[in-house]
Amino acid sequence: MAGHSKWANIKRQKARVDAVKGKVFTKISREIIVAARQGADPAGNFQLRTAIDKAKAAGIPNDNIERAIAKGSGTFSDGAPLESIRYEGYGVGGVAVLIEGLTDNRNRTAADLRAAFSKNGGNLGETGCVSWMFEQKGVVTLEGPLDEEKLLEASVEGEAESYELTPVNDTDGAEVFTAVENLEHLNQVLGDRGFRVVEAEQRWIPGNTIEIDDSEKARSLMKLMNALDDLDDVQNVTANFEMSDRCYQELYES
Repeated sequence: MAGHSKWANIKRQKARVDAVKGKVFTKISREIIVAARQGADPAGNFQLRTAIDKAKAAGIPNDNIERAIAKGSGTFSDGAPLESIRYEGYGVGGVAVLIEGLTDNRNRTAADLRAAFSKNGGNLGETGCVSWMFEQKGVVTLEGPLDEEKLLEASVEGEAESYELTPVNDTDGAEVFTAVENLEHLNQVLGDRGFRVVEAEQRWIPGNTIEIDDSEKARSLMKLMNALDDLDDVQNVTANFEMSDRCYQELYES
């Protein structure tokens, strides 16, 4: 799992900027809509519960949250229904890119994605061209000072597969990985053991990574990732590159 925390940290930094711009409201509201399709009661719907927690942390008003739940559960409609989509492509240097989104117009979304790839040195591929390189995992993100021995004990109790210590929101933290179907259990155990859980999510993890140690390639890839993530129909973008410490420092710590 090593290396992916840099990208996770970059996404968290971007999310904070997007939150100021109000852009995060749309993405999280759409997460709630999709989650509510499996049941409108958060008590019995872990995916909905985590989406609501994320919405509240982002400062989304309760009225917006309730409206999104109503849309997802079918008790309120104000337009074409949203459809889950997944697209795949390549960035500079053959980096594999996986995109998940929600759309009410597939043609518009495909055109927007194709333009974002072509403007940033990549290309949109066929379905299945890169998805075989990724495996979906459950990830619980923890924030704050951590006792690693206690984290190891809790991870074993929660049936985690691995964990990685990494800065989270400019402080100490960790990401704990597990099978998707075990995410709710692991999240519960870590919370019960006193850890500060800031997010529990499903994430695509690449089976192998491409090392990027060229500043221009790194800059080009991040422009592509940001361009894709900025599209209204895109919920999540994942790629299989690992940026070197030097490139990371040049782009984000200079």
